[in-house]
Amino acid sequence: MYEYNIRRIASYTRRALDDYEMIKTGDKIAVGVSGGKDSVTLLCALANIRNFYPEKFEIEAITMDPGFYKAGMGDEKEQRESFEKIAKLCSELQVHFTLFETDIAKIIFDIRKESNPCSLCARMRRGALHENAKKLGCNKIALGHHFDDAVETFMLNLFNEGRIGCFSPVTYLDRRDITLIRPLIYAREKDIKYFINHSDLPIFSSPCPEDKHSDREEMKIMLKELERKNKGLKYRIFGAMQRAGVDGYKINKPPFSDKDGE
Repeated sequence: MYEYNIRRIASYTRRALDDYEMIKTGDKIAVGVSGGKDSVTLLCALANIRNFYPEKFEIEAITMDPGFYKAGMGDEKEQRESFEKIAKLCSELQVHFTLFETDIAKIIFDIRKESNPCSLCARMRRGALHENAKKLGCNKIALGHHFDDAVETFMLNLFNEGRIGCFSPVTYLDRRDITLIRPLIYAREKDIKYFINHSDLPIFSSPCPEDKHSDREEMKIMLKELERKNKGLKYRIFGAMQRAGVDGYKINKPPFSDKDGE
């Protein structure tokens, strides 16, 4: 189905796991699977690596239903069928699958009528994911943020807040007693798209009305234009993050570069 195409993604993932010591033997890792390209790619990569990685670990796939159809967004039957496709994929990958429902969309759009809903939605989704991962006995959560996400986040923090910062490759949440890992931070978005486009995998878009209308989308467009005029710019930004040790990105080896990404 996708075994040949996963090799490049798995290579990037394996390097990130090694560089940042993301996984230890005995870990039970929850993979948050939204149905988007990034989370499905992450699930496939970890399921592939699980078969040969020296540190032995378990995977739990967790899908959260934000309840958009309860808020009148999207078709309930269509969304249910999408979740069923994810469940089928998990069965093929021999990964236990859990779907949990929430009223997040209803709370944000119907009850609170948030004019800028993304921040609150993200907090509520994180809280629900952390809670359900703990219920399943997981000590780690793998998130699908990739190379481009890291560069965009760094630039958004610089432009919007005037600070140097990014999400971390590995983050321990002491209040939750759970660790977040981001195994795709070396995988470029175009490699993920290539993998998805050449694999028969269930991918579906979010019915959220704010999807593709955010500061992040504007930054993505701006960086794409800058990269066109300054080839390798994203790698230089990412390399600077590693050399400076921004938010846990420091590694004791040469930074990830465009030579590694080609």
